[in-house]
Amino acid sequence: MSVPPLRLIDGALLDAVSADARSRPRRRANHNFHPADDFPAHRLLNAIEPDSYLPPHRHLDPLKDESILVLRGELGVLRFDDAGRVVETWRLVAGGERFGVDIAHGTWHTVVALCPGTVIFEAKSGPYRPLLDAEKAPWAPAEGEATAAAYWQSLHALFAPA
Repeated sequence: MSVPPLRLIDGALLDAVSADARSRPRRRANHNFHPADDFPAHRLLNAIEPDSYLPPHRHLDPLKDESILVLRGELGVLRFDDAGRVVETWRLVAGGERFGVDIAHGTWHTVVALCPGTVIFEAKSGPYRPLLDAEKAPWAPAEGEATAAAYWQSLHALFAPA
């Protein structure tokens, strides 16, 4: 696979990834810059719509720290303890005072898009591997479960204006 020597990240690309996310049932879409899932460094855009539910999880591999920068929109980041209690929240805003986070491996976390068209840049080590059972939060509903919508709403409510 031939990779172009330079690829611009611009408004047109963010628009395209956002449109792709809006068209998908899970309401999110990736645009990978790494050439394959087995590549050692993963760099990608992730467009997330506000009605997309990403179940809380952690990455146990010590090489799987994860960095996120908000390029467009707003993102809520949540950190949980081992019992599923929210211990920290951050609102990240593109161009704002806080616009990125670095998440250490082993940290229970999730993100929620707080406005339509939210796009983040993500970087973490590869290769891609599906989450292990020990990396999925046992206290949170899985995507598609009957209680997932109510749980997702409770996470969003933590970012509601006062």
